[in-house]
Amino acid sequence: MSNTNRVQLSTWGATLLVAEREILSQVRAKAFIISTVITLVLVIGGIVLSSVLGNRATDPTPVAVVGSVPASIEGSDTLEVTEVADRSAAEELIRSDDVTAALVPDNSPVGFTVIALDEVPEELMAALSVSPEVQLLDASEAPTGLRTLIGLAFGLVFMISVLGSGATIMQNTVQEKQSRIVEILLAAVPARALLAGKILGNSVIGVGTAAAIAAAAALGLAVTGQTELLDLLSAPLIWFVVFFVFGFVLVASVFAAGAALVSRQEDTGAVMTPAMMLVMIPYFGVVLFGDNPLIMTILSYVPFSAPVAMPVRLFFGEAQWWEPLISLVLLVAAAAAVMLVASKIYTNSLLRMGSRVSLRDALKAS
Repeated sequence: MSNTNRVQLSTWGATLLVAEREILSQVRAKAFIISTVITLVLVIGGIVLSSVLGNRATDPTPVAVVGSVPASIEGSDTLEVTEVADRSAAEELIRSDDVTAALVPDNSPVGFTVIALDEVPEELMAALSVSPEVQLLDASEAPTGLRTLIGLAFGLVFMISVLGSGATIMQNTVQEKQSRIVEILLAAVPARALLAGKILGNSVIGVGTAAAIAAAAALGLAVTGQTELLDLLSAPLIWFVVFFVFGFVLVASVFAAGAALVSRQEDTGAVMTPAMMLVMIPYFGVVLFGDNPLIMTILSYVPFSAPVAMPVRLFFGEAQWWEPLISLVLLVAAAAAVMLVASKIYTNSLLRMGSRVSLRDALKAS
């Protein structure tokens, strides 16, 4: 066949071809399938287990009552009431360990006396106590534990998905350089299309993994009857997926550019560490400063932390309707700018073998 009959791929066609290659190479790998299944099982199992442990009912405390049962303990779920004829019968049940304590009527202002064997019956005393009304000055303030839990959930999903795919991009790129396969690839597709295809393919994998984890979490919440929490998570989860897409492209561009600078697996640590730190910012920032409104607001506008911080603020109702839109615009602009720089670094460094290419040399025109 002559050269004139060859079909010349467009840049977009070449990008899709590379993306398809990246996707198929991962989904066919046993390690990827096994790790994904294990992650989904852990997510569902963790939610179910926490629900079972949290709702596990303790046995009610047996108590004896002489005379009428006080209204404060009538129908109590924590007490098992046994009515007896007199004090002697109540004391006999206590000594035989059939009941923990007993209520005996007397002439005191309270109207009865609590008797027990050798220690104060805490459950009975708590049921008899009258708690005053509690008024919260800031009812919207969420518990610290819930803030930490939600921050961990969003942060871990983002970190695990991005670090896993980013490491794959870096490993594959370095292997292609080290084995000289990249020279064959560049003879068929331009460097920009190769970079875009790698980012697109791994973005599909990353977003798919994140969506699967979100679906598994939703399934776990639905199975355990935590529909209220599921309803609260619905809108923030949608925003999280949207932010995740562009946040992933942002970080994947950094990983791909860094990988192009080196030719050996031994040198990847020097370029992978900065990229990993950019991914760790959302995780540690949201977990450590989740209860600080000012820092969380700042983090929700910083492109590298916005994919985690903004959904957390949306979950707790702390962000105005326009804030995620502005944050998303900033994230998209940052992702586009980083992709342009990464494309330049990738194009200028991909065919340079041997020692690590400095960032200054990589940014110079070819």
